[in-house]
Amino acid sequence: MTIKDRFSKINAWLHLWLGIASGIVVFIISITGCILVFEQEIKDWTHANLKVAAQHEDQLLPPSVIHQAVSKAVPGKEISSMWYHGLDKTVAVSMNSDSTVFVNPYTAEIVAFQDHEDFFHEVDELHRNLMLGRKIGKPIVGWATFIFFFLLISGLILWWPKKWNKSNRDKSFKIKWNAKFKRINYDLHNVLGFYTLLIAVLMAITGLVMSFSWFSRSMYWVTGGDGGPRKRPEKELFAPSAEPALVIADKIWYKVRNEIALHNKNNVIVSIPEKPDELIYACTDMFSGFWRDLYFEPATLELSARSGKRLGELSFADQVRKLNYSLHVGASLGLTSKIIYFISSLVCASLPVTGFYIWWGKKRKKSKKRSL
Repeated sequence: MTIKDRFSKINAWLHLWLGIASGIVVFIISITGCILVFEQEIKDWTHANLKVAAQHEDQLLPPSVIHQAVSKAVPGKEISSMWYHGLDKTVAVSMNSDSTVFVNPYTAEIVAFQDHEDFFHEVDELHRNLMLGRKIGKPIVGWATFIFFFLLISGLILWWPKKWNKSNRDKSFKIKWNAKFKRINYDLHNVLGFYTLLIAVLMAITGLVMSFSWFSRSMYWVTGGDGGPRKRPEKELFAPSAEPALVIADKIWYKVRNEIALHNKNNVIVSIPEKPDELIYACTDMFSGFWRDLYFEPATLELSARSGKRLGELSFADQVRKLNYSLHVGASLGLTSKIIYFISSLVCASLPVTGFYIWWGKKRKKSKKRSL
């Protein structure tokens, strides 16, 4: 047996048994990924009541007015932040009790209440940690994703035709729909796996970045970063503000929209400061899966060094790091990339199923031969 043949045999053995070992987890995270790709679109369709008639941006009510309306409707609940979703949608007011209140941004009318743990929250928990908790479930998902990444590479090696003649090219690139189910199943695994390879690798790599800090640091270094991604500093205390928290929130809201935002300026998150000497968080420039985190010093309302830069001001490594989520969920090119990711994720979910059937068919065939 040549070294090449030995390598092929080991590769096939690893592809089989690692695929069986990780198959259930890969199926779950792929199916849930399909659902999460269109989370926002599904929410917009099923929650049409959260839309409002768009008016001029000057008619938007500031956070203090929205806060007052929610506090009156839900007394005793602590409000942590407000997310303005633009001119044609309600403001999402988050409370520390893990629920959200949706408010008309022009009239301060309470439109709807929503429990934080809705359907998509459960799907997201299943996708991230199999609903086993961060400590147990996240490592399982992470290592299953790592195995899946290896399977994609080993699968490409198995797919690669020994000879590039017409017969082998047809087997590698075409599904023989008029064949028996066994052959169709093999083609679905072999051919569709190849066509979705690049997107599947991208989803796996970006998923690993979110799963393991060592992988995140490695990717940062590979893309030209120096010293690893910027770490968040320890909690800092600043000169306290003499003004009430809601006055501060209003000022930050105005400042972000009129002086800082470059994209979708009316789509902004403003947090309500809990203490007068802590940084105040806001978020802007939300587009195509990117966002810019802002931290304001309470006394001066100047941006602190902890604030994120604009996308164009980041180094290549930092851009890749910041766009990791967008690349993972397919938000970079809007609906087009989401459709591509949905199909690719669906194929990824099918690979453990079709692969298991291939193995089961071979096993049954061997059992029949032995019985004879």
